[in-house]
Amino acid sequence: MSAPQQPGLKRAIILVADGVGCGQATDAAAYGDAGANTIGNLSRAVGGLSLPTLTRLGLGNLTNIVGVPPVVDAQSMYGQLAEQSEGKDTITGHWEMAGIVTSKAMPTYSDGFPAAILDPLKAASGREILGNKVASGTTILDELGPQHLKTGGLIVYTSADSVLQIAAHESIVPVPELYRICEEARKIADGYGIGRVIARPFVGQEGAFKRTYNRKDWPLIPPHTTLLDHVSGAGLPVVGVGKIGDIFAGRGLTRSVHTEGNTDGMKETLAVMSDTPTGLIFVNLVDFDMLYGHRNDCAGFQSALEEFDRWLMRFLLSLMPGDLAFITADHGNDPTFPGTDHTREHVPLLAFGPGWKTGDLGVRSSFADLGQTIVSGFNAQPLANGRSFLDMMVR
Repeated sequence: MSAPQQPGLKRAIILVADGVGCGQATDAAAYGDAGANTIGNLSRAVGGLSLPTLTRLGLGNLTNIVGVPPVVDAQSMYGQLAEQSEGKDTITGHWEMAGIVTSKAMPTYSDGFPAAILDPLKAASGREILGNKVASGTTILDELGPQHLKTGGLIVYTSADSVLQIAAHESIVPVPELYRICEEARKIADGYGIGRVIARPFVGQEGAFKRTYNRKDWPLIPPHTTLLDHVSGAGLPVVGVGKIGDIFAGRGLTRSVHTEGNTDGMKETLAVMSDTPTGLIFVNLVDFDMLYGHRNDCAGFQSALEEFDRWLMRFLLSLMPGDLAFITADHGNDPTFPGTDHTREHVPLLAFGPGWKTGDLGVRSSFADLGQTIVSGFNAQPLANGRSFLDMMVR
C-alpha cells in the first residue's frame, strides 16, 4: 500500500510574537543594533528561560538561548527570516510577511515634528501640544501627565520608528474625541509618509498613570495588494486578531477581532479557530513589544514568553489535518539593549501542523517567503515578493 497523501492546506495560522527577534540582522550595525538578540540576550539576562513547547518545536536551533537547547528531532520546519525592507517597524515587518518589500524607510523625527505637522494638528484638535520629542510611552506620561491634566494639551511624541503618537487621559479627552483627532492627524501624516498615527489613551493619577487597551493605530494604506487581499480574493475567510486590522488598514480582512493584550489574544485565537475551519487567521500578540521590550522589562518579557509557551500546548491540540501554523515576529525589541526602540534582527520561523514535514529551513532571504508559502498552499494569486517553501514541507 502507498503512504497516505498530504491533505493539502486548508487553514493557515500566523502567530506574530511582536518584537521577539532571534539575532542581529546582517545590516544591524547600520541601525545601531550590532549585537542585538532579543530572545538570546533576554535568556542570559534572566538566567535561562523555561519554554518546553518551543524547545520541542526547535526554537533553540535558531540561536543560543539559555534553557532552550537545540534538538535533533524538532517538531517543526524551523529557520529564520531576514528582512529585505528598509527599517525595523511594525508595519514594514508585517507588510513584508504579506508580500510588500519597502525599499525606502518611512520618515522618523528624532528632533520632534515640524510646525508644518503640528500647526494643522493644533487647529484640527483645538488643543495645545505638549512634548513633541522622542520618548518612551510610559516615561512621557510620568513627565507630562500632570501638565496634561491641568491644561488639556495633547501629549505628542515619537520614537525611532515612523510613528506620531498622541496620548491623552480618558477623563480629559474622551476616547471618541481622541480617535477623531487621530483621524485628522492621519490626514496630515499622509502628506509626509509617516507609518502610523497611534492613539494612546491612559488613566490613573499622578505617579500611577496607566495606558489602556483603547490604543488604536491609523497606518498608511498598503501601496499594493497583500497576502490578505489574495487569500480573501480566493473566496476564503481572513481573520485578523489583535492589531492586524490596524496594520493593514482593514484591507483584505473579512473579520477583525480586537484584543486586550497577549492573554486575551491567545483566548480569542482559540475562539476564532473553533469557528473558522478554512482560510487565514493572522494574530499579533503585542505585549512582548509594547509592555516589555519598550520598557526594558526582562522579567516581564520572560513571564510573557513562558505564558505563551504554556498556551501553545492547547494551540497544538487544536490543530487539525490541513492546518499549517507559523510562529514568527515582525522585528526585534531587545530589552537588554540601551534605549527602548525596536532592534534590527532576524526573526524566528517555526512552521508546523499535522502531516507536514519537519527540518531545517535555514535563513530565508525575506519575510515574504512566509506569505508566498501560504498563497501557494491556497492556490491563490502569487505575491509580488517572496519564495515559497511549501514544497519542502509536503511529505
